[in-house]
Amino acid sequence: MEQRTNVTEFVLLGLTQSLQGQKILFVVFLLIYIVTMVDNLLIVVTVMVSPTLGAPMYFFLGYLSFMDAVYSTTITPNMIIDLVHEKKTISFQACMSQLFIEHLFGGAEILLLVVMAYDRYVAICKPLHYLTIMNQRVCILLLLLAWVGGFLHALVQLLLALNLPFCGPNVIDHFICDMYPLLKLACTDTFFIGLTVVANNGGICVVIFVLLLISYGVILHSLKKLSQEGKRKALSTCGSHITVVVLFFVPCIFIYVRPPSTLPIDKSLAVFYTVITPMLNPLIYTLRNAEMKSAMKKLWNRKRE
Repeated sequence: MEQRTNVTEFVLLGLTQSLQGQKILFVVFLLIYIVTMVDNLLIVVTVMVSPTLGAPMYFFLGYLSFMDAVYSTTITPNMIIDLVHEKKTISFQACMSQLFIEHLFGGAEILLLVVMAYDRYVAICKPLHYLTIMNQRVCILLLLLAWVGGFLHALVQLLLALNLPFCGPNVIDHFICDMYPLLKLACTDTFFIGLTVVANNGGICVVIFVLLLISYGVILHSLKKLSQEGKRKALSTCGSHITVVVLFFVPCIFIYVRPPSTLPIDKSLAVFYTVITPMLNPLIYTLRNAEMKSAMKKLWNRKRE
């Protein structure tokens, strides 16, 4: 622990060293961040004020959008600012804070996707008991479990990072503070810590991804019992959920389900699940959901009156 005090800040190399490339990325990511915040906060407000969106599915969707907004804010603004600064530094404390918050919200979001899959299973496979099973108390409890799970996951990451000795160099070939780049800088044997990181990140991602695919497989198999209209609505909703699950999990699995190391493609994949996915999630859910689109139109018309 004594050695760690030798490093008080890290230098982030970012996505590119090209000045022209940095200017282009500044404009692109600024637009993406604005769209992400507007879309996600619009969903949060719509769910909160629309009486027609009282179903548990929209309760969870509202919190998913809230998580996406905060998750994006943890990473994207810093990345945008760094694109216009010649020297991209982050203090040790800020690096640890970013690591904790990104894994807190990322972990909670993964578990919330599991909760949303369970909600769809109950709605489609046990429709007569849906409101009894998914009552307000159960919904709040499931949401709390997602937050607690995310907190424990992030706490493990933070404790592992805090116990790494950093004695130089302090250059991170990334645009965020994450475990694999930090392991690369640690001046100690990180083999066992690396295995813990793989289990805490990659292992969890694979297990939950497989469980989600199985659950949606069961749901899709049960659709034959529904009417044509019921099938259409269920397919539309499940299609949105499955798309979001794949977009979030596939890059995470590629990055974390391997021996601790950094590859050039990691930064591009990290951009996808930290910047692009939070922007796409609300678009995927709203474009395929007639009730959500209708509620947004009513909210817009109410504001214009």
